[in-house]
Amino acid sequence: MHDSLYAHAAALREQGYAIIPNVLPRSLVTALQADLEPRFAATPFCEGDFYGRRTKRFGGLLKRSEHAAAFVEHPLALGLAEAMLGPHCDRIALNLTQAVEIHEGALAQYPHRDEDMWAGPKGEVEYLINVMWPLTPFSRANGATRLWAGSNHIPAASLLEEHAVYGEMEPGDMLVFLGSTLHAGSANRTPVPRRGLIVSYCLGWLKPFENQWLVYPPDIARTFTPELAALVGYAQHRPNLGNVEGQCPSTLLWGEGAAYPAATDALRPDQAEALGNYVAEEVAARAGLLGG
Repeated sequence: MHDSLYAHAAALREQGYAIIPNVLPRSLVTALQADLEPRFAATPFCEGDFYGRRTKRFGGLLKRSEHAAAFVEHPLALGLAEAMLGPHCDRIALNLTQAVEIHEGALAQYPHRDEDMWAGPKGEVEYLINVMWPLTPFSRANGATRLWAGSNHIPAASLLEEHAVYGEMEPGDMLVFLGSTLHAGSANRTPVPRRGLIVSYCLGWLKPFENQWLVYPPDIARTFTPELAALVGYAQHRPNLGNVEGQCPSTLLWGEGAAYPAATDALRPDQAEALGNYVAEEVAARAGLLGG
């Protein structure tokens, strides 16, 4: 692991978040924002107190701008996702891309942990990692994300509002935080909307927050690189999870598409070795019986 990646991963494990300055050029942020501008204008405010009634949100960013992939596939973001999630899965997956615009009058968001969207046990494994990219400056006054340092190790009941820190950043910076970290958007007390981009990654065997296969059906996904298509779900998670007719779903994008494909094992090396040994023993036992 690269030294800087190791340091950021250590900070994530210790306090649950890290703010990393000057990760992307502002020109790229500006280009992405220009592509998203019409959608921001057309998107209505959310319905519901969690999403925020003075907040706009929309997803599917990889099909809205050619510049979105640079954020989703940023080496540091992917490296930290692999470091946090890799020990618990065969491959990571894209959980969400979402643009967020918090307007004047927006209330402070309810503090929450994103891992709570899944009902599995907590405290034993990290389910996801979030990367927030500011499209406009984030300040305490305009809705910067609140985070509770160390909350990935501490019960929420013991954390008070005054313990929160504010993720103040400039475009080009990145905020990374774990799914086990207590966080929330803050109130926007300024007349200027606060815009940001959330990219999150989850364990490859989980159902993602955003239904990637409907957001990016094959006719869209085949315009992606193979690596990006795999990240959004066009890849099996060994053993055999997420297959189509026993085949890797990438065959829907670039395969020959046989009318009657043969279901084909996709196993981890340890599973393949154990199965190979078992089959060898079975074959030897059968040969002994026939020979006798």
